Amino acid sequence: MCYFVYKRAHMSETLSIRLNAEVKQRLDSLAEQTKRSKSFLAAEAIAAYVSLEEWQLGEIHAGLQDLDEGRSVSQQAVSKWLRSWGKKSESRVPR
Repeated sequence: MCYFVYKRAHMSETLSIRLNAEVKQRLDSLAEQTKRSKSFLAAEAIAAYVSLEEWQLGEIHAGLQDLDEGRSVSQQAVSKWLRSWGKKSESRVPR
């Protein structure tokens, strides 16, 4: 049972992509230097990209929800705070 769960969680699918010649050469070189397959490197890069994009979109949506619910700080308050950086009377973070 454990083997089936492990195997199922790590199943993969095939995806074909087109790369320009320069990127393909760089990927070939990187695969050779790291002793990894081009497929492994491409899958890792895509997974990292997808995670980053999901995080970024989540943060954007959370920020928009904050604005919709009236949770914001004025540009004037933020500017005043930034101008105080490094001074003895540095302001607290505006809320």
